[in-house]
Amino acid sequence: MYKIYYLKTCNTCSRILKDIPTEKFEMFEIKSQPISVAQLDEMFKLSGSYEVLFSRRAKKYHQMDLKNQDLSEKDYRRLLLDEYTFLKRPVILIDGAIFIGSSKKNVTDLVQVCSNL
Repeated sequence: MYKIYYLKTCNTCSRILKDIPTEKFEMFEIKSQPISVAQLDEMFKLSGSYEVLFSRRAKKYHQMDLKNQDLSEKDYRRLLLDEYTFLKRPVILIDGAIFIGSSKKNVTDLVQVCSNL
C-alpha cells in the first residue's frame, strides 16, 4: 500500500514529492478529492492520533481561534473531515508506515525508506 495525500498548490509538498518515486504511489490531491472517513481512519490507525495529523499552521486554525479551545480527538477528526487545509501535509503511507508533514527528520526518514522501494 503506497499512498500520498497532498495539496498540489503547496510548495512544500511539491519539493518533498520531487525526492521520492511518486509513480509507485496512489496519489490523492486533498482539495479536489476530499479525504473520506475510511481514509482518515486508516491514517489514524497508523498514527495513533487525529491530533498528530492536524496542522496548526492552517489559516483557518487562526481564523477560527482554535488555539484557545480545548480540542478533543473527536474535534480533530471532525475538523479534518470538514476542511482539507487542516491536514498536515503531505501524508505518505508505505506498507504500514506513515510519514506526516514536512519536518526535516520526517523527510529524511521518508527519502531513506523510498530509496529501498
